Amino acid sequence: MTTEQKNVTGTDLTALVTAIYRQALSDDTLDADADFFENGGDSLAAFQVTARLQEELGIDLPVALVFSYPTPAELAGVVDADLAGRVG
Repeated sequence: MTTEQKNVTGTDLTALVTAIYRQALSDDTLDADADFFENGGDSLAAFQVTARLQEELGIDLPVALVFSYPTPAELAGVVDADLAGRVG
């Protein structure tokens, strides 16, 4: 992990991703199982999500992850595994 990377994992990471989805989709009612695209997400909003995650976590994330893992819980799981791999 670089000095720029934040140490956010598990539940905290899921909460962070959920908050970012809520902001990108302008919907404060979304939960960790809310599907990005079923709730109005599009490619521009997906870029906003990955940009915010990169800013918050200090890692590079391809926007394709939002398309492959469309819920905050799924995306957080993949990002958590990626962060764990960088540390271990």
